Amino acid sequence: MKRFDINKYKAEFMERFAVDFTPWMSPTIRDYYSLFIKKAHSNREQLRSWVREYSILKDGKSIKVAQKPVQLSPEARELFLTLQTQIGQEIHVGDWLTISQDRIDQFANVTEDKQWLHNDVERAEKESPFKTTIAHGFLTLSLLPRLTGSVDADKPLYPDAKMTVNYGLNQVRFPYPVKTGSVIRAHSRLIKITPIKRGIEIEKEITVEIQNTRRPACVAVSVVRVYF
Repeated sequence: MKRFDINKYKAEFMERFAVDFTPWMSPTIRDYYSLFIKKAHSNREQLRSWVREYSILKDGKSIKVAQKPVQLSPEARELFLTLQTQIGQEIHVGDWLTISQDRIDQFANVTEDKQWLHNDVERAEKESPFKTTIAHGFLTLSLLPRLTGSVDADKPLYPDAKMTVNYGLNQVRFPYPVKTGSVIRAHSRLIKITPIKRGIEIEKEITVEIQNTRRPACVAVSVVRVYF
């Protein structure tokens, strides 16, 4: 009897007839869809991790493979235990910061991004839908260390750490423009902590609020590694 590979058939069917609907989605729906896809991939990675953890078969049954635990220093362990109780909570609200035209112009000079939406005040007043210049999205992103208090030498977030490294960003969105003269601040919510060699990896969802505006300027998942 000829065997029928249903998985191969499904894959070929999806490849031939799948339709990408994202071009017809509104920006808001597209953001929610992207978030859904990201969570689906995250769940798949968790499944892969589970498969790796239970990868040895004994008598036809999967058994758990013991993994070597990460050894934390006393300082790292204390921070880990403290942060573990704060997962899901807002752990920091930054100070308000005014975004001036001078700051936008300085950023444009450094990055050489001098699009008129950011730097030509007269043209922006006439042609921009915002009726004023706006900050670069990457300017807002670059201010996250300042907005989250991560670079305040007088009030270090992790006083016992030898080094704190910006490891990356898992997701970044700019839902609303920062108009020149706007006042912004950041809210940080702890979402994940992971022991690593010689330290801890910390993931925070950072939301940049615009004063008197319902929509945020930026939402990003920041990944920081703290070494002891």
